[in-house]
Amino acid sequence: MKILFAGTPEVAVPALELLAGKPDRFRVVAALTRPDAPQGRGRRLSESPVKRTAKALGIPVLESNPSDPSFPDQIRATGATCGAVVAYGRILKQPVLDALDHGWYNLHFSLLPQWRGAAPVQRAIWAGDEITGATVFRLTRGMDDGPILAQSTVAIGAEETSGELLERLSRDGSQLLAAALEAVGEGRAQPQPQPQGAYETAHKITVEDARIRFDAPVFALDRQIRACTPDPGAWCLLHHDKGDEGITLHILQARPVHSEDQAAPSSLAPGELAVGRKAVWVGSKSMPLELIQVKASGKRTMKAADWARGARLGDRAYCD
Repeated sequence: MKILFAGTPEVAVPALELLAGKPDRFRVVAALTRPDAPQGRGRRLSESPVKRTAKALGIPVLESNPSDPSFPDQIRATGATCGAVVAYGRILKQPVLDALDHGWYNLHFSLLPQWRGAAPVQRAIWAGDEITGATVFRLTRGMDDGPILAQSTVAIGAEETSGELLERLSRDGSQLLAAALEAVGEGRAQPQPQPQGAYETAHKITVEDARIRFDAPVFALDRQIRACTPDPGAWCLLHHDKGDEGITLHILQARPVHSEDQAAPSSLAPGELAVGRKAVWVGSKSMPLELIQVKASGKRTMKAADWARGARLGDRAYCD
């Protein structure tokens, strides 16, 4: 089967590598990806992970706009008969979907129909889901609502971040995608319509969404931090005294304090900081939250206890 692969970020790379590594079953004739984009402090143009991988594998790269009227002819010219999509990041309109004989198949990181949308892994962690998974479905005009070919489930780790879970799902999901595409090529696929009903939508998490509000229970803060790690990054404002503007403090790793932890303060007001010899805590609506790894504005990533010693936090320091 001749495949046009569409993807952009690192999470799409395992699937591209797996499909390209099975030449007896698949031939990846081209890789469609987002154009080079500014990255880092210098805002230098950088290739997407999928583009770098495709070039290394000797696969032609397409960076055309799918909304261009000539795009369906461009992809037909590749000779592809089927499209495989993993986190491409652009909407494919009906003329594009109709351009390949066997259609387009998307690997989505949730158990559809739950968590349709841009941030399914992040939203699952934030909601406190214990189980998630991967789904391969045929792309249609609606958002992630096409018929399902295959699904697999995984348990979400109690301390797992969205980055860690996405990495795990990208590896497992690539196997699922390959099996589904093989079934399509052999005429064995039996796509099933998604169940009807009301399901949560996985809206993209913005930087403002990632701001931590400490007047929530500690379990909610833990979920938020893990959901927003590494992107866009959970953060708060650190104030050294009442009334100052504060500086941005990113919290990269934290954990709820358990009642048996005798070194931790028994209670702190929401946002109140407490610094021990080897630990830093911040108050929530319930139990304190222990900060493990942080990054203050303009500083490098540090262990929270090391950062606190250098920051010279006074008795009036707090977060909001």
